[in-house]
Amino acid sequence: MKGLNIRNIIGIIIGAAIYSFGFVHFNMQNELGEGGFSGITLILYFTLNLDPAIMNLILNIPMFILGWKLFRRIEFIYTIIGTVSVSVFLRLFQVYQFKLNLQDDLLLASLFAGVFVGIGLGIIFRCGGTTGGVDIIARIANKYLGWSMGRTMFLFDAFVILASWATFLDARSMMYTLVAVYVGARVIDMVQEGAYSAKAALIISNHPEEIANFISEKMERGITVFHGYGHYTKQSKDVLYCIVATREIVRLKSIVRSIDPNAFVSIIDVRDVTGEGFKIDD
Repeated sequence: MKGLNIRNIIGIIIGAAIYSFGFVHFNMQNELGEGGFSGITLILYFTLNLDPAIMNLILNIPMFILGWKLFRRIEFIYTIIGTVSVSVFLRLFQVYQFKLNLQDDLLLASLFAGVFVGIGLGIIFRCGGTTGGVDIIARIANKYLGWSMGRTMFLFDAFVILASWATFLDARSMMYTLVAVYVGARVIDMVQEGAYSAKAALIISNHPEEIANFISEKMERGITVFHGYGHYTKQSKDVLYCIVATREIVRLKSIVRSIDPNAFVSIIDVRDVTGEGFKIDD
């Protein structure tokens, strides 16, 4: 089908495998909960002994019907691939699983649960897919109720975790579940936005040309010049904008200080950088 990317499909399948491995070996083996539809499958598993692999598909069938008009066709196909892949790998890892015996160290279990779930879902999201479930509900609430997707997903996750506490989790396990969910959310952000970090510098100086030349020649970094106007001084000045690797920030400030000790330097965190001198995505 036109528009499908084989690398995205492979990425979604790999992400589903990582997610499912963590779900089975850390959440299920240690009786930890989870947010979203995954959390509902755990409730059904620990209370009614229903297979999460099968329930994941059953719960998502009505979501697919609702999501047909909300998703673009390619997004919808990626979502089906992600959901089906998760169910397949959930079943596979239940049949062929390792006994890690972490019941006496739930902190370690919750941390690894968050990491595996976060990496898996992060890869799926980055490749343009989803695992259905709450994502579709969040889009419906956004379209018809005006709720932000983040708000809907948070409320749904909170409801599922409370329901897990009321059914199979004790207070201790619920708190470790919250740790896993928090770690998972942070890891998803890191994977989606990119693990590479850099620093951006805004430099205001009376010697902009000299500083720009020095940075270009000695650090081999590009400089962008903005024309600024100081409201207090009523003077026009050039503002230098430069992105460097985190390890280079000390050297950059040293260069600026050596040329103009009175220069104003503002350092900004940059979560992801693409382009010449850093990394280039195809």
